Amino acid sequence: MHRSSLALVAALTLTATITACTDSKPNSTNATDNAGTDNAGTDNTTGSPTDNFEFQPFGADGVESGHLQVPIDYGNPSLGTIDLYVTRHLADDPAQRIGSLLVNPGGPGFGGSDFAIYANQIYSQALLDRFDIVAWDPRGTGLSEPAIDCVDNYDLYFTNTDITPDDDSERQQLIDLAQEFADACVSKNADLLPYVGTNNSARDMDAIRQALGEDKISYFGFSYGSELGATWATLFPETVRAAVLDGAADPNADFIESGLQQSAGFEGSIATFLAQCSDDVSCSFHNGGDAEGSFDVLMADLDENPIPTVDGRPYLSRAMALTGVAEAMYTETRWPELAAALSDAQDGDGNGLLALYDSYYVRQPDGSYDNSLEAFQVIVCADDSERLTVAEDDATAEQYTAVAPRFAPGTTGSYFCTFFPAAQDPRVTITGNGAGPILVMGTTGDPSTPLESSRNMADALEDGRFVIVTADQHTGYGVNQCSYDVIDNYLIDPVADAPEDGFTCE
Repeated sequence: MHRSSLALVAALTLTATITACTDSKPNSTNATDNAGTDNAGTDNTTGSPTDNFEFQPFGADGVESGHLQVPIDYGNPSLGTIDLYVTRHLADDPAQRIGSLLVNPGGPGFGGSDFAIYANQIYSQALLDRFDIVAWDPRGTGLSEPAIDCVDNYDLYFTNTDITPDDDSERQQLIDLAQEFADACVSKNADLLPYVGTNNSARDMDAIRQALGEDKISYFGFSYGSELGATWATLFPETVRAAVLDGAADPNADFIESGLQQSAGFEGSIATFLAQCSDDVSCSFHNGGDAEGSFDVLMADLDENPIPTVDGRPYLSRAMALTGVAEAMYTETRWPELAAALSDAQDGDGNGLLALYDSYYVRQPDGSYDNSLEAFQVIVCADDSERLTVAEDDATAEQYTAVAPRFAPGTTGSYFCTFFPAAQDPRVTITGNGAGPILVMGTTGDPSTPLESSRNMADALEDGRFVIVTADQHTGYGVNQCSYDVIDNYLIDPVADAPEDGFTCE
C-alpha cells in the first residue's frame, strides 16, 4: 500500500466531494482505554451542554461552527489541550429530531467539518430531517489546532520520486527523502505526534458526545471513518445508538497484508476500466481495442522518459501517472476523464494526468496543499506498532508486483513508517463487543477497500451486519435507492431495521 510516491495511492478515497482514505493495524486493548474521559470536553461548560462549543452561525441557515477543547493526552490532562473545530447542520424538522449523528469522511488526515457544512449535498432528506449532522476536523487535521505540519514542498518529496530506481545511488535518494520527511514531521510536531492516533480520535468522539449532552449517539463513517467508528464502538460500546461503516478496511490485516489487499483492489479496478475502454470505440483510449497493451506501453515509456506538464511543474513520471489513475478509480464517473488524459499522455501531453494527480493530493488553485498528506502519514504511523527496516520493506516489493503488476510495479519499499518513532498508543483490536448491531457496507468493485476487506470488518464485530452493493466505486451510500434506504432505515430505527447480515443491493 505505502510505496514511494504512491504512498497514498492505495489508501486515499473520494467520498462525495471530499477526499478520504483508510488503513488499519490491530493491537491489543488495555484497561486504560476509557480512563480520564468522564469529564472530557466539559471544561468550558457555561450552561447547556452545547455551550461547550460556542456554536456560531455558519453560512447557510441551520449550519453552525464551534470549537471544543479536549486533552492532548487523556491519560495526562496536564499536557494541555487540542482545539477541535466542530460543525453542525441542525435537523431540518425539529419535530422529528432523533438526536445527533457524528460523521466522518475518512482519511486519516482529512478534516471532516465539510460533511456538516455540505450535509444537504451528501445525506438523504430522511437523515437531514431527523438528525443534527455533527462533523469535526480530527486532531491534527484541518482547522483543528495544533495541526500537523511537516513540509511545504510536496513536489520535492513525492512528485519527483522514481519508483523503479536504476542503481544504488537512485535508491539511496528515496531512502534519504523518506528520512528527511520523517525527521521534519517529528521535529515540527514533537508535542503532538504521539497523540494523534485513532484511539485518541475515538476518545474525542466520546468527548463530543458528552459535550452535546447525549447518553447515546449515532455515527456514520466512510472509508477510514469505518476504522475510526469501529474503534469508538470498541472503546465506548455503551454509548453507541447506531453505527454505519461504509467502505470498511480489514481491521485484522497487518501493515503489509492491508497494503496487498488494497493494491489488488486497485489492480482489479484498472483492469475493469481498461477492458471497458477496449470494448468501447468511443473511449478516448480505445487504441484499436487494445487499451490494456497501450496502457502498459505508456507506463513503461513514462518510467524511462517523463513528459512535459504545466510550466514550472515537474515532468509527468510513471509514479505521478499511477497516482492520477488511482484518483479516477474511486468512481467510474471519472473514467472518461482518465481515458482522455491517457490519450493526451500518449501524444506527449501530461497535463490531464497531472490534473488528476493534483486532485488526488488536494492541490489548491494557488499551488498550495493542505496538511492532509502529512497528517495521513503521521496518523497511520501512530496507529501502527510495526516498524520495517529498509531491507525488510524492500523485500515486500515482489509481493506487491505479484498481486498488482500494473498498479504497484515499484522495485523498492516505501519506508513509510521506517523512520518514525515507535507508536505509543497503537490502535486497539476492534471487536465492537456490547455495541449492538453495526451496519457495514461494501461495494463489489471497490478499489480502496475491496469487498472482502469490508466483509472482514463485519466479521470482526460482535454483531456486524454486512450489506453488499453492486458498484464500481469506493463506498456504497447513494449508489442506488436501496443503498440509501438500508442505511437510512437502520439509522432511524437501529433495533427494528438493522439489516440481515449479507443483505444485497443490486
